[in-house]
Formats: sequence, structure tokens, C-alpha cells
Amino acid sequence: MEEERQEKKAVALRYNMEEDAVPKVIAAGKGAVAENILKAAEENEIVIHQNDKLVKELIQFKVGTEIPQELYEVVAQILVYVEAMDKEKSLKLKDI
Repeated sequence: MEEERQEKKAVALRYNMEEDAVPKVIAAGKGAVAENILKAAEENEIVIHQNDKLVKELIQFKVGTEIPQELYEVVAQILVYVEAMDKEKSLKLKDI
């Protein structure tokens, strides 16, 4: 028997320490919308981090919503990861 494929889901967060008190949901969706979010991230060289459990939580919120306090820790860990990837990318570009 073939396993049913789960519909792809994606959530985009924005956090600028100088402008935002906490991260906000700036895009969220399933299926084609999720594909477009991921495509836009790739085209703009934005780091993509897969965390199905977190997406399941965040996809419930409307665009523009600040993330709830109970998700601060896990989102902070992802932001640290993203920052490290951005720094690594910058270092590689300097070597070129």
C-alpha cells in the first residue's frame, strides 16, 4: 500500500532585533501556498529550517501575529541556527 503524502506546510517568521519586540508570523500556508513560501525563501537565499512540530503550532496564527511566549525558546534556538548559517555564508563569500 502506498502511504498518503501529507500536505506540505510552511510558516515564515520575521524578527529584526532593532524593530520587533518578538518574532512575527509573516506568511503561513499549506499546499501551493507552502510551496510558494519555500520557493520565495530559496530565491532570496533565506535559510530554511524544517521543524514539523513548530510549523503545526505556528500555522494556526494569522499573518502579523507575534509568536506566543511558550514558543520563544524553540524559536530562539532556530534564530541562533539561522544566524550561524548566515555568518557561515558570509565567510564563504569573502573567500571567493
